[in-house]
Amino acid sequence: MSQRISKVNELLKREIITCVERNFEFPDVLVTIHAVDTAPNLRTAKVYVGVIGDANEAKNVVQKLNKKRGIIQNEMMKRVVLRNTPQLTFVGDNSVERGVHVLSILDEIGDIDLEEEEKV
Repeated sequence: MSQRISKVNELLKREIITCVERNFEFPDVLVTIHAVDTAPNLRTAKVYVGVIGDANEAKNVVQKLNKKRGIIQNEMMKRVVLRNTPQLTFVGDNSVERGVHVLSILDEIGDIDLEEEEKV
C-alpha cells in the first residue's frame, strides 16, 4: 500500500468517526471504527466496524450505517477534499472479540501450567 493511500485511510477514518459520533446513536452497544481500506483509484472504501454487544445488534449497526452512508459521505465530502469521494461500504469486524477469546484461552493454559507446577 502506498504512503498516500495510507494517509487517506487515516484521514477518512478520523472523519467517519467524527460523523458517526455526531449523527448516530446506538443504545446499549459500543461502536468503533477499526480501519478504512481505500481502493487505489479512491472510488471505493471498506470501513471496518467493531461492535461490542450482541451479534444481532452488530448486524443491525452495520445495516444502519450502510443505509445512511450517503449522509456520512456528504459530511466527508465537505471536510475532505479528494479527486473522488469514495463510496463507503461498512463491514462488520469482530477482531476485538476474537482477540479477547484468544487471551482467555491463553489465560486458561497459563492457569493449567501453574497448577501442574504446584503439584510437583
